[in-house]
Amino acid sequence: MALLSKKDANLILDPLADNNPITIQVLGICSALAITAELKASVVMAISVLFVLGVGNVVISLLRNVIPAKIRIIVQLVVVAALVIIVDQVLKAFAYELSKTLSVFVGLIITNCIIMGRFEAFALGNGPWKSFLDGIGNALGYGVILVIVGFFRELLGSGTLFGMKVLGDPVAKTGLYALGYENNGFMIIPPAALIVVGIIIWVQRSRNRALIEEA
Repeated sequence: MALLSKKDANLILDPLADNNPITIQVLGICSALAITAELKASVVMAISVLFVLGVGNVVISLLRNVIPAKIRIIVQLVVVAALVIIVDQVLKAFAYELSKTLSVFVGLIITNCIIMGRFEAFALGNGPWKSFLDGIGNALGYGVILVIVGFFRELLGSGTLFGMKVLGDPVAKTGLYALGYENNGFMIIPPAALIVVGIIIWVQRSRNRALIEEA
């Protein structure tokens, strides 16, 4: 971050912790529930949002002075839809099986509250460079949570990471595992994602008491 001013650096660093879009702003929860049963899907979704939000913020910033206020939401939707189509086609071309796993959730990036929120709250009022940094920072903050949730759900639910066996080997003709671990099927279902996100929120607020809202 030495090449960036303090304000520019904060655009990237703040969403990673004290202003995280999932744990603080409570946005983008749907994908955190839906696609984090596998770490690979979590990583690909994080990269997809990184591309869409980073590029989208720059495009909206460049167009901010020519977009009529009455149709700005429509323009934003067109921009994000075009970028999502690019992501979807790239996945189908180079990772078809994964694209089937992500299925409709890639398309739902279009309605991700984080993306539309950053277009409205930041890109429409700032230049391309700052908008790019803001997009990258928020996408990274979103992606970090997805990867953490995906890591624990796949590890504890399937005993694998990126599809490779990590916890134990099946003992022949038994449902047990040689290293004393049996897969926890609960971690595969969506409510487990809420529990993991809740634990992350608890740890985050335990480390920074300023984030705790007064009753």
